[in-house]
Amino acid sequence: MQYLILFVAVVMETIGTTALQSSQQFTRLWPTLIAIVAYMGAFYFLGLTLKYMPVGIVYALWSGLGIVTITIIGFVIFGQRLDAAAITGLTLIIAGIVVIQMFSNTTSHLG
Repeated sequence: MQYLILFVAVVMETIGTTALQSSQQFTRLWPTLIAIVAYMGAFYFLGLTLKYMPVGIVYALWSGLGIVTITIIGFVIFGQRLDAAAITGLTLIIAGIVVIQMFSNTTSHLG
């Protein structure tokens, strides 16, 4: 269940960040309001996961998954390009998430 809650937090965070980009530095009302509400939801669900997992692991997973997801959204929706260094860095983030899930004893593993 904690992974579902964490997934919702990541989804809310990526919605907020996407709306933040669309708000054009808070000059557009609806994207600004969506960003605020989505970030509030993201932090609420992020906080719920702290009942089940240590803060460092929760934050590593939340931020790592958020970074990768928003980068994909930026590429697909906003036409932002990635160079080799960015792709390498994202690959390392994904590898870090996999290592935590497969080998860390600080939280329960998927499956």
